[in-house]
Amino acid sequence: MPVAASRDSFAGFVAERAAWPLDPAITYLNHGGYGVTPKAVLAAQEEWRAESERNPTGFMTRTLPGALRDAAGVVAGALGAASDDLVFVENATAGVNAVLRSFPLRAGDEVLILSLAYPAVMKAAQFLCAQAGARLVTVPVGLPLAAESVIEAAVATRLSARTRLAIFDHIASASALRLSVARLTQLAHQAGARVLIDGAHAPGQIALDLPAIGADWYVGNLHKWYLAPRGCGFLWAPPDMQRDLHPLALSHGLGAGFSAEFDWTGTRDFTAALSAPAGIACHAAFGGPALMARNAALARTAATGLAAAWRSELGGPPETFAAMAVVRLPLAGEASASRAVALCRWLATAHRIEVAVNAVDGALWLRISAQAYNDLADYERLGQVLAQPSGDMP
Repeated sequence: MPVAASRDSFAGFVAERAAWPLDPAITYLNHGGYGVTPKAVLAAQEEWRAESERNPTGFMTRTLPGALRDAAGVVAGALGAASDDLVFVENATAGVNAVLRSFPLRAGDEVLILSLAYPAVMKAAQFLCAQAGARLVTVPVGLPLAAESVIEAAVATRLSARTRLAIFDHIASASALRLSVARLTQLAHQAGARVLIDGAHAPGQIALDLPAIGADWYVGNLHKWYLAPRGCGFLWAPPDMQRDLHPLALSHGLGAGFSAEFDWTGTRDFTAALSAPAGIACHAAFGGPALMARNAALARTAATGLAAAWRSELGGPPETFAAMAVVRLPLAGEASASRAVALCRWLATAHRIEVAVNAVDGALWLRISAQAYNDLADYERLGQVLAQPSGDMP
């Protein structure tokens, strides 16, 4: 990979590797998959868990309500939002489902979604439309993407007077493309549609100001790039969109307001949400904005180097990627989902490399992630393994 000249730009952060519980024998290039929780955040979660067990009744009834709102305030502050407009959910998919199940869709309505959408979100939208007798309109977005304007033009041609809801990814999962969601939201609103943003990958990977986007709802994960423990996501809605929004599990707070309904849906482990401020603090300690800029530069540099070494191509212009990027794998043979899974398994078991491979538009695309524990040597190792196919490669 022709990236050695940039090596010094990324070396400093690798000193943080000891802050993570990762197996040192693994080359871990899939932070975007499930995140990795730093040791300090895991320690904070264990403190919350221990406190909850010392007096479960006291914790659940007297400590938890205020602590949960305090944690929501910290998260909201990092996202440019008001604390009363943000609630915790288990993950972005749960937040999407809460919005969809609360949305008054009717027969003949249309829901617009991009082909880039996360499969779980696509299935949830299909289910909602089938129940209501509505139509799901999928906007095809092919890889490689020539320019962001291609997506906006495609969306504009498929919005109609029947479009009641539009769902856009902020950073799409399989393609890693960062979308201009503020502009897409404006287009949808001009057509009279409400807008839901799936921001599963955005918080902590890029800087956010949720109200400035202008969407009606925004869901995101905190357990990926904002370093919270797994099982920690959020749902944001401005005040005028909260009244008819309900959690999937209705409980004692029904009718008492947005935060009251979502803060208590039954007994569960709240420690991931309560540890979200520790994750945000850890992100800041690693550099905050500097970390986000460094990770984006590393992902783009590594992806560009891999594409050049393989005589391949990126999935879009470099500026459309943040801390994840995709490169087409120049492998002969079928480009199926099953082969993508087999390649991931082969890299993990035969070479101790964890990375994502997805089948998109008849090609296999490798998605790399960049986090503080990565350096260019990680991607060089990956490049060397895939540049020299062996007989046991799927």
